[in-house]
Amino acid sequence: MSEVPYQTMDNSSQMPKTVHLDPESQVEIRGMSFSEETIRKAFIRKVYLILTVQLAITMAFISLFMFHEPARIWTVQNPWIGMIAFVTMFAVLIIMACCGEMRRKTPHNFIFLAMFTAAQGLMLGIVATAYDSSEVLKAVGITCAICIGLTLFSFQTKWDFTMMGGFLFVALLVVFIFGIVVAFFPGSVASSVYSACGALLFSLYLIYDTQLMIGGNHKYSISPEEYIFAALNLYLDIINIFLFILRR
Repeated sequence: MSEVPYQTMDNSSQMPKTVHLDPESQVEIRGMSFSEETIRKAFIRKVYLILTVQLAITMAFISLFMFHEPARIWTVQNPWIGMIAFVTMFAVLIIMACCGEMRRKTPHNFIFLAMFTAAQGLMLGIVATAYDSSEVLKAVGITCAICIGLTLFSFQTKWDFTMMGGFLFVALLVVFIFGIVVAFFPGSVASSVYSACGALLFSLYLIYDTQLMIGGNHKYSISPEEYIFAALNLYLDIINIFLFILRR
């Protein structure tokens, strides 16, 4: 999972806004991206390798701020750190979403991806300090179970979710507006419904982005040159699922 509204930050008072890259403009019609099985498999391996590194860095930031008291105190005493991380994350996201050449050019793409991942990890670490460690670990466990299950489903199902881009974008706008309403008119029931809708939406986005990466018999697929874009979309899907589960 980006487009705007992006997985910027807005789920709750200090939670990252919902951000998501829209691959509609980057997809190719079936049969053009993965003409050879070896190319497809190499592309998928590269995407998941990059995604694994991103998630490991993010978990390192979360663990640091959850279990290292001096780091937790430092972020509380220096709120400007979170603001800088947010601005960096949003700016890099815009650059990567709008500049296709920059996204495909090495090493620029890896540098921008590292900057975005570090900024996102710092933001999530700051967010995690507002919750008990048991709640964060529980959210991590639930997110892992959901993402593994949905990934396996995406690889096995004959249903083609790559044609749902327009529907998912409309649903994203609805959830975004609903989040604004909940922020001004808070309530336990409304907040729970918002969290459930957000988690469901990005679960569908995870299936959608996974099938775009897989290609094959699906109507649309991402070019193998867009491995950074594919990894970033999956990363944003997973992070958003985690955030909506955490704020339930």
